[in-house]
Amino acid sequence: STFFHMFGPPERQIVVGICSMMKKSKSKPMTEIMERLCKFEYITVVIFPEEVILSQPVDKWPLCDCLVSFHSKGFPLDKAVEYAKLRNPLLINDLNMQYYIQDRREVYRILQEEGIDLPRYAVLTRDPDRPEVCNLVEGEDHVEVNGEVFPKPFVEKPVSAEDHNVYVYYPTSAGGGSQRLFRKIGSRSSVYSPESCVRKTGSYIYEEFMPTDGTDVKVYTVGPDYAHAEARKSPALDGKVERDSEGKEIRYPVMLSAMEKLVARKVCLAFKQTVCGFDLLRANGHSFVCDVNGFSFVKNSMKYYDDCAKVLGNMVMRELAPQFHIPWSIPLEAEDIPIVPTTSGTMMELRCVIAIIRHGDRTPKQKMKMEVRHPLFFALFEKYGGYKSGKLKLKKPKQLQEVLDIARLLLAELGQHTDCEIEEKKGKLEQLKTVLEMYGHFSGINRKVQLTYLPNGQPKASSEEEECPTEGPSLLLVLKWGGELTPAGRVQAEELGRAFRCMYPGGQGDYAGFPGCGLLRLHSTYRHDLKIYASDEGRVQMTAAAFAKGLLALEGELTPILVQMVKSANMNGMLDSDSESLTDCQQRVKVRLHEIMQKDQDFTEADYQKLAPTGSPSLVTSMKTIGNPVRTCDQVYALIQRLTSQIRRRLEDPKSADLQLYHSETLELMLQRWSKLERDFRNKSGRYDISKIPDIYDCVKYDTQHNATLDLEDTLELFRLSRALADIVIPQEYGINKAEKMDIAQAYCLPLMKKIQLDLQRTHEDEAVNKLHPLYSRGVMSPGRHVRTRLYFTSESHVHSLLSIFRYGGLLDEVKDQQWKQAMDYLSAVSELNYMTQIVIMLYEDNNKDPGSEERFHVELHFSPGVKGCEDEENVPLGFGFRPASAEVCVRSLEDLSQDETDRALSLSEPISIKRSPMIRNRKTGSMEVGGATVCLCVSSLTAGFEGCSMVPSIYPLETLHNSLSLKQVDKFLNAVSEHDRFPPALSALFDTSSQGYSQTHIYPHPPKALSSSETPVRSPECPLWCEYSDAHVLQCSSIFL
Repeated sequence: STFFHMFGPPERQIVVGICSMMKKSKSKPMTEIMERLCKFEYITVVIFPEEVILSQPVDKWPLCDCLVSFHSKGFPLDKAVEYAKLRNPLLINDLNMQYYIQDRREVYRILQEEGIDLPRYAVLTRDPDRPEVCNLVEGEDHVEVNGEVFPKPFVEKPVSAEDHNVYVYYPTSAGGGSQRLFRKIGSRSSVYSPESCVRKTGSYIYEEFMPTDGTDVKVYTVGPDYAHAEARKSPALDGKVERDSEGKEIRYPVMLSAMEKLVARKVCLAFKQTVCGFDLLRANGHSFVCDVNGFSFVKNSMKYYDDCAKVLGNMVMRELAPQFHIPWSIPLEAEDIPIVPTTSGTMMELRCVIAIIRHGDRTPKQKMKMEVRHPLFFALFEKYGGYKSGKLKLKKPKQLQEVLDIARLLLAELGQHTDCEIEEKKGKLEQLKTVLEMYGHFSGINRKVQLTYLPNGQPKASSEEEECPTEGPSLLLVLKWGGELTPAGRVQAEELGRAFRCMYPGGQGDYAGFPGCGLLRLHSTYRHDLKIYASDEGRVQMTAAAFAKGLLALEGELTPILVQMVKSANMNGMLDSDSESLTDCQQRVKVRLHEIMQKDQDFTEADYQKLAPTGSPSLVTSMKTIGNPVRTCDQVYALIQRLTSQIRRRLEDPKSADLQLYHSETLELMLQRWSKLERDFRNKSGRYDISKIPDIYDCVKYDTQHNATLDLEDTLELFRLSRALADIVIPQEYGINKAEKMDIAQAYCLPLMKKIQLDLQRTHEDEAVNKLHPLYSRGVMSPGRHVRTRLYFTSESHVHSLLSIFRYGGLLDEVKDQQWKQAMDYLSAVSELNYMTQIVIMLYEDNNKDPGSEERFHVELHFSPGVKGCEDEENVPLGFGFRPASAEVCVRSLEDLSQDETDRALSLSEPISIKRSPMIRNRKTGSMEVGGATVCLCVSSLTAGFEGCSMVPSIYPLETLHNSLSLKQVDKFLNAVSEHDRFPPALSALFDTSSQGYSQTHIYPHPPKALSSSETPVRSPECPLWCEYSDAHVLQCSSIFL
């Protein structure tokens, strides 16, 4: 009796022995489960003391009939195996298999033999005495292990399962570096490191990184027929462990699909571990096992403790009761009754949020063109396959390094031979070298070089070119740099993400210290179906990552978030546009625009008709400011000259020689920026290049905001005039009259329009979407339902185009619809779609209406012109506030967060308060009473420090354009504006929904036809498209993006 601690009566019973390290055997889950196990009349539990296990021979260990024994750090597994041989008890978890579980290679081998999906992997085994001899080839953005290539991002795991130092390596295009995972220490489970090279000693498994949207699923089996699963934030995301008020890691029980239950059964049987934990990654519509941990209990779940004790007790009794002659039969119990999700009252549920968002504040975009003929450039062009299409983009660090090497070599040759035949101009080569040497390292996000083959050389047109013609082919080298997201842009995106949460249902109580932020609860319980897409521009991707960081309350570097949360959407121009190739309509518009802007006289009435046929107040105001366009350009040119001479004087002043400007720019770089604009804006004949106006405005806006400390004279006047010019040129480049605006908008936006239409149609129940376990969803109004969020981050062109489609595509009749007329008046008064402009579409469902009724689904359209400008705040056009509720119906969402009535009835003449946070119109208080409970809104950081920081202007709140559209109305409109003849055949096949109408019983159009392209898989007709691909991140058939 000195050897063991007993639960239960002393008479001869079935003895269950617990043989493990004391930390495990005395843990809370073990105690809870063993106490419940003792409630079985014939079972007694004995815990083997740790000192006996470690120091006594096995024949001195307590006797038992059933053994629960498992390995952990310091446990003598060999002795446990010896004991099992000696006493032959019933083993709950096989002991020999526990040797295999300690080696990740063996775990993967067994999983593979069982036909269980796991990530593609390769094993690198190193001899500790000769670590340099191994089958590893490391490239800049990939590794090759035993001949198998793993592009970044990939995962590097030590072969020993006891070693938790798993590293994830990121591609240079996302910022490079690696995330280092480790056993939880306090509130951290990983840390970001700038190190991009793999480890050079030790043996590792290399495997492809699975895009899981930032959550892992932990599965716990108790025998082959029982599995409990819960989700937690992936440690690779930001490394911060989310804990509740008691300091426990936040996890949420989730439902396993039928396939996942089968996987749990296979794992349990293959490893012969009754009690077994393993990790699932849900990615691309499949589930992959990436780790098997062996004996593992769920923490803090009373239901699991009950279930586990019941399953183990029944198992022990079934196996051992007959030989002990104990009368016992398995009790038949009613299955747990699943709770059917319902919604009550007349509330509407938020079902879908679609937002199209422009990227955040960036450095000025810059471009330099030069014609090159040196053989080294042609060799580079050939090396990377430029002759296939006649064009080549170089973004990777290795490629940019090669361009820099050529520039350095040619400059050295030029230095030695003044009569050298090298045709490259020294000045341009020096600029090429300077730009490529900036920052001291390359990252694909910063710079790119484009080479285009010119069979007969370049026609000399621009002021930069010399007159002497040269025969033969050449390459046009275009160097692009700048245009990267600034720290201010990151803050803008993150704050907007944080404010965006408040549009979602409010959660009860705190979630990880964020009061009322139901979105975080929705997301971690798999009821938030979130996908974030971004074009392939670095600034757009980083904006998306920063927004995700704010939206989901993440911490740390953006690179891990970018890799896991942001999908690149650069197919079919859904979010990208090839700015080099303009449509015919755009070319015609540009020519007309240039003609009107080149007249050396005040704008006439006819000019107003030509340039502003829509009568837009913002355009008319700018035209009045300008008067005579050529005179205004003269003034702008003179102001730029004054500015460059001021910068030159500063450069000569020794005090400002090492002056650091915003975002580590130097005075020299700033001078280059402005001198280039000065050269390009006016050509030798004295005519102005109108296409440079957006660049001038871009630069002066940047310097006014970020480099105001330089106190350069006349910058505000330059800002005022260039802004007036830009307010005409920028919007009118997307079409002057309505027909042109629609034509150009459709050329940019068709794939995106079709995707939005699909997003709205796919928001019905979908079995493939991961569900929250109903037994754990008390306090959640409808646990089976999802909010679908689709965020599209893009550039100015797509935002202008999409807004044109809503304005001029005939969604509503201004004459008949007063709300729409007011919205159109408001939009035409907005002069600039600044950084972080948002177009938001919200879909609600009224569960009290007939499923076939047009009133069942309700759509709202909201808009914000983005970041506030540097001045002219008093001229800001007034909107009507953000009303996430219809005027006629009380619209609430999943967990009952609604705006209060007084807030909804804001008068139309209410002046905009500059000190408001984005999204939240209520200025009276930071929290509001909802159904007896106070719900705090996440505004504190926005109303306090955010706006006070001069570097980060705040963002205009969302304004409601319309709040009582039906889904049918919107769907019909989207069909009408998406003419089929604009699509390539494969795309129109994918999106062919226009011909089907609505019936009373089925609000969604029939599934689109199967894809017919030769490269695409043809589905069976009974499988609707949105079922098959519901959980896929990217559908890459014929480069089509779903």
